[in-house]
Amino acid sequence: MKLYVGNLPFGIDDEKLREIFSSYGEVEEATVIKDKYSGRSKGFGFVTLKDSKDAEKAIAEMDGKSVEGREIKVNEAKPMDPDRPRKPFNRDNNRDSRRRY
Repeated sequence: MKLYVGNLPFGIDDEKLREIFSSYGEVEEATVIKDKYSGRSKGFGFVTLKDSKDAEKAIAEMDGKSVEGREIKVNEAKPMDPDRPRKPFNRDNNRDSRRRY
């Protein structure tokens, strides 16, 4: 079962995420999502546990738990909704739209 782990401290990497969840069972994969330009953590990731019972126990015990001072959110990962509108990527989105060049 694949779990979504949100509100992660920015210092957590893949290996530390795996270590945090390994006490609940065999971790098949642990990935912290990073910004593709800066390489910095986006503050969330995914953990795949081999056994769904282990995953359910991890959700029950880890959701709301403090990790390095941040209360993490843990729940079952859901596939992205293809109908959900995505934010367009615009590098100039922080500039004043009235400015003329």
